[in-house]
Amino acid sequence: MDENNIVPEGYDPAVDVWTALSETKKPIIMYGMGDGAEKILAVMERYGIRPTDFMASDEFVRGHSFKGFRVKKLSEIEELYGDFVVVICFGTALPDVLERIDMIREKYETYAPDVPVVGDGLFDGDYISDHEFEIMQLKSLLSDEASRQCLDTLMRYRITGDIGTLRKCESPMQEMLDMMKIGTNETYVDLGAYTGDTVEDFLRYTGKRFNRIYALEPDRRNFSKLRRRLYYISSELLKAKNAAAWSSDTKLIFNNKAGRGSSMLTEQNAQSITGRGYEVDAVSVDSLLDGKPATLIKYDVEGSEREAIIGTEQTIKKYKPRLIVSLYHRAGDLVELPLLIHEINPDYRMYLRHHPYVPAWDTNLYCI
Repeated sequence: MDENNIVPEGYDPAVDVWTALSETKKPIIMYGMGDGAEKILAVMERYGIRPTDFMASDEFVRGHSFKGFRVKKLSEIEELYGDFVVVICFGTALPDVLERIDMIREKYETYAPDVPVVGDGLFDGDYISDHEFEIMQLKSLLSDEASRQCLDTLMRYRITGDIGTLRKCESPMQEMLDMMKIGTNETYVDLGAYTGDTVEDFLRYTGKRFNRIYALEPDRRNFSKLRRRLYYISSELLKAKNAAAWSSDTKLIFNNKAGRGSSMLTEQNAQSITGRGYEVDAVSVDSLLDGKPATLIKYDVEGSEREAIIGTEQTIKKYKPRLIVSLYHRAGDLVELPLLIHEINPDYRMYLRHHPYVPAWDTNLYCI
């Protein structure tokens, strides 16, 4: 990406993924069901785009129907339509599934449209135009050429939905973990600890030598699994809370809807709890640590990253912990979260990386 030009190289504003789908004469086949398909269909409806049919991997078909369509195997779709456009409606990092997607896109025009996990906005040409200054500022803050190229590639992918473009900027997570020089005396704060898998990754990486671990997980069932999974760590070394990471200590409504955005948090603004959500405690990291230091913090909190970062402001200013921040839940996270962290502590070196995943969900900021 040219230093004086925020537009990704090769980008034609007249031909983005939604324009391509609007103008195609081929049948549009949705690959996948569930919340991911719902979100993509909602955007397609705004553009007047109608799906022709739905398919799933052979092992998932099993008589399923979706949106009034009988979900079909690829072989059935091929027999019915011959040539067609495939729209990927799910996320995966599984090597065999990525291989299957690569096989499909070698034969057919294939897109993985970028729609946010949380919220309704899109990272499109309008977003780029409206945030030109912020994008240029972010580019100037990134600490290596690989990060700047990753930004350029991710912008191009988000506009075009082209999987080949996305996969060009994949890199192994181990590279960044090595650069962060994670040692054996860390105080690790895991925000969005899920069932304890990322805590166990940390334990493997450090050989189970560490100072202390703090783990926050708002989902009740996930938290129960976390406690069972990490039963062998004493409460003196592991402080686990069934709570959300937020900007202050408060109560939130946790939306436990299945699928993408299942952990979306909203501030409580009514006297009664309605719908499928339930009340959870929320805490700021500054409150959780109570003035004590942290050396490593991971943010993966399903769209609440901004609030969680604000709730870590004093810790970031005073102790400068290394940070791993998910940048893919909301449309603006890619640009806005790094700038927020820089505003809090301008001393960080910032690195942007995308790890193997379709769509661009496993995109992280690393602050050192």
